[in-house]
Amino acid sequence: MPIGTIDRTPPPFFRQGPSALTRLILCSALALFLMVADNRFTITRQLRSVLATALYYPQQALLVPVQAIQGGSDYFLGLKGALANEEAARRELALQAERALRVEQLTSENAHLRGLLALRPSLSVRSQAAQVLYEASDPYSRKVIIDRGAVNGVAVTSPVINETGVLGQVTRVYPLSSEVTLLTDKDAAIPVLNTRTQVRSAAFGSAGALGAGMEMRFMAANADVQVGDQVTTSGVDGIYPPGLPVAKVASVDRKIDSGFARIVLTPNAKIDGVRHVLVIEPVGLQMPARPVAPAEDAKAAPAPKKGGRAAPKAASGAAP
Repeated sequence: MPIGTIDRTPPPFFRQGPSALTRLILCSALALFLMVADNRFTITRQLRSVLATALYYPQQALLVPVQAIQGGSDYFLGLKGALANEEAARRELALQAERALRVEQLTSENAHLRGLLALRPSLSVRSQAAQVLYEASDPYSRKVIIDRGAVNGVAVTSPVINETGVLGQVTRVYPLSSEVTLLTDKDAAIPVLNTRTQVRSAAFGSAGALGAGMEMRFMAANADVQVGDQVTTSGVDGIYPPGLPVAKVASVDRKIDSGFARIVLTPNAKIDGVRHVLVIEPVGLQMPARPVAPAEDAKAAPAPKKGGRAAPKAASGAAP
């Protein structure tokens, strides 16, 4: 081609050959074939492995600046959060120290008063830590399985608590595990005490109670119960130690046409997501045995015969 002339012929690749629609159809068919072949015969697995291995180190090199920026921001934010958590922990520790001192003083006074009144000493609470393995397979109950069983000294009816309150009690014991029925189970019941009014009652599990999970039943419609009242274990059942937090009153429905009020409770302990618990020995195992009713020492005397007199029969221990 002479110099200075303009070549007006189209390039052979871009403006000649198959049309754009034809190339789209061919590429789509090829992509579909490769996807089906890779899914059925995994022909590109080795190729992907080679490419992933070859691109691994470049990817890590490119991620170094990003990781450095993220690590620096996380460090400063974490340092700030750690300082705030430390300050909050120090305040909480000071409050706990004050409460501990008061508890020691009250415990000493309690022991002194019990000695003056000749009361038996308070029961000691023996416990052991356990971990929740999984929830029970029954969808209609609220039960969990813990990793402590008969070989660890766990007894049936042992209360189970965590740092916030009562979770439930052991209802079945296996050699290496135990089944715990939670307070929100429909068959669960626990005697409680209203800390404000010192009135005893019973709380029952009720999963449909406005999402609260518990109800206080058989309370009169005019009972002195208010929203926000804290209920604890009463300790009269011989199972739970007294004073353990159980729930808080969420709502009180005083029905006019019924003699009882509907009292909904919110459990203190978070039932879902708990991992570590404390298994307490039932209080009844430390209490003295119940006295056995004395057997009848004497049978009733036979009725006197007509015209005669029954012979007297002396009873053992009877007054002359």
